[in-house]
Amino acid sequence: MPTPHSPGRLVVVQSAKRKRCSVCRGGPLSLLVLEDGAPRCLDCADLGHLVFLPRGDTALTRRSREESALSAVVVRFNRRRSRYERQGVLVEEEALSRAEARCLVDAEARRRRRARDARRRAVEDERFVAAFAAEILRLFPDCPAERARAVAAHASVRGSGRVGRSAAGRALTEGAVISAVVAAVRHVDTPYDQLLMSGMPRYEARRRIAPAVEAVLRAWQGAGAEVG
Repeated sequence: MPTPHSPGRLVVVQSAKRKRCSVCRGGPLSLLVLEDGAPRCLDCADLGHLVFLPRGDTALTRRSREESALSAVVVRFNRRRSRYERQGVLVEEEALSRAEARCLVDAEARRRRRARDARRRAVEDERFVAAFAAEILRLFPDCPAERARAVAAHASVRGSGRVGRSAAGRALTEGAVISAVVAAVRHVDTPYDQLLMSGMPRYEARRRIAPAVEAVLRAWQGAGAEVG
């Protein structure tokens, strides 16, 4: 951590005391430079033309110092921790403007990359939903196509933790696909949700609506088919 006497760099102190410049007697000073133990204002220390950039944006700080022929680290003494802590930097105003422009260019590039990634993920998701729906229709050929797509879309939402996002779901395993269909039928085609809201234990609610779920699955599978 820089101190007022750090070698190899200019350090400016953010002072809470009402000190005055030992040369011009200006003050009280919010920012000062210690030279031979005496406080100097920024003008008397030939730093008055610099502007303050608070800490927080690492990229902007680094680029501002790269662009600035003259810069200084601003520190403040933390009495509780008994040490000087960095508050920001002083840099040339034009250097700060150039650094901000560079960061804006990078921000725009990141925005365009995020947009490209979002479009790519949307295409991937659309293809996966279509493949998931096709697998539902293979296993349940009498399931309405729009219902199969709705089940597939719901099961495969990114970040949802649903079966379509699991490893088995991404692999379109039969068990994962059937689990997604069963869950959809349970919530949409039976009074399962109402039973839960009435206070019925989950295992009892599932037992109660199991025949209704089985009837829908058999109807979607076609005559003579069995649910896996």
